[in-house]
Amino acid sequence: MQAKIAVVTGANRGLGLASCRALSDAGYHVILCARDSEPGVQAVETLQQEKRSVELRVVDVNRAEQVKDLGRYIRENYGRVDVLINNAGINIESRQAGGERSANPLIVSPMTVMETLNTNTLGALRMIQALALMMPEGGRIVNVSSGMGQLSEMDGGWLGYRLSKTALNSLTRVFAKELEERSILVNSVCPGWVRTDLGGEQASRSIEEGIDTIIWLATDPEVTESGAFWRDRAKIDW
Repeated sequence: MQAKIAVVTGANRGLGLASCRALSDAGYHVILCARDSEPGVQAVETLQQEKRSVELRVVDVNRAEQVKDLGRYIRENYGRVDVLINNAGINIESRQAGGERSANPLIVSPMTVMETLNTNTLGALRMIQALALMMPEGGRIVNVSSGMGQLSEMDGGWLGYRLSKTALNSLTRVFAKELEERSILVNSVCPGWVRTDLGGEQASRSIEEGIDTIIWLATDPEVTESGAFWRDRAKIDW
């Protein structure tokens, strides 16, 4: 029997890499997607040395043709995708930066906002459009979002990042409805403030804590709800 297929973007480090490891433990064959070849190769070699079923595809979610190539490759070689974790994301705004990449919404360049939206929101859209039609009944899409995108608790700063995650949550709602008839579950998750390259060393959560709800949404048969926003296996406000 062919193993189920899981695809994880932004997967050469941090939450993405840990998600690949956990999905492999759950019996999936994992397609690890990385923007750059060298770190992707290193990540896959590490997992393969651990006897995990994983392979690399170089995919920059900003590049439509690379995403389409991934879809063609999976269709020709596997014919299905059971789990998609849209983890690839950037936050290029900073309190230490001035000018176009400032975290101050009064200063940040609209081009920086667009660059962030292109990766964090449109990257997920490209992946869903390329892979969702190959998903069987019961497939799962998990969009890695952030509490910084919650409208109910919206604060100042980091305009591009906040907008991109709010828009990603909108994608979750739209595709949950679009894929409802095929029983494909689409959910957003806030992993919390995690000690990754993006979160920094001062973050309060370990990577293992960060992926817990991601993997739960992706694999647990008791999860039946779609179109919701989750943290710590509990629904949170949009």
